[in-house]
Amino acid sequence: MAGYDNSYSRLVAWLKILLPLLALAILSTMFLISRTVDPSQTIPYAEVDATELAREQGIGSPNFASVTNDGSAITISAQNARPDASDQQIISAQNLTANIETSKGIKIVIIAPTGVIDNTNRQTSLSGGVTMTTTTGYRIDTESIRSLLDKTEITAENQIIAVGPMGNIEAGSMLLTQQDVASGNKGYLLVFKGDVKLVYETGK
Repeated sequence: MAGYDNSYSRLVAWLKILLPLLALAILSTMFLISRTVDPSQTIPYAEVDATELAREQGIGSPNFASVTNDGSAITISAQNARPDASDQQIISAQNLTANIETSKGIKIVIIAPTGVIDNTNRQTSLSGGVTMTTTTGYRIDTESIRSLLDKTEITAENQIIAVGPMGNIEAGSMLLTQQDVASGNKGYLLVFKGDVKLVYETGK
């Protein structure tokens, strides 16, 4: 029995030495065969075009406001807008609504799918099928309209179809502007030009 105890004690003593050495050998082997790390591959990256990124920056539901020299208040709202990549003063917008209230209390609403606001030249170009309505009883449909931001002037140089107090109107162009202030007349004048056709309605 004494021989058995001595053999068991010696085995336990050797295992206390061999097992830690075996664990150390395994750890050393793991580090030696591990993959070498390439520092250039540790952080993934994507190639980004800075110009394209600037072009894609936009604002959701923006609002623009201006007051003309003749006292008309202009507010423009849009679904979204983004500045031009080469000129931050030019802003492209989608689904615009422009509200103009003149100093005489006339209200004009212009709705367009697309538009460009040019702060340098102080004008807005609306396109894509534009509808303009006024509190004086006009509804005008045309392809595009240009409106100035520093004075009340709205121009349509495309074919227009209008419904107004006198009846139905077709024309090649249209101009809404303030009359000559120097003459003492501060009203606003809506002029149709270019092969104008008027279907007069007696009831109106």
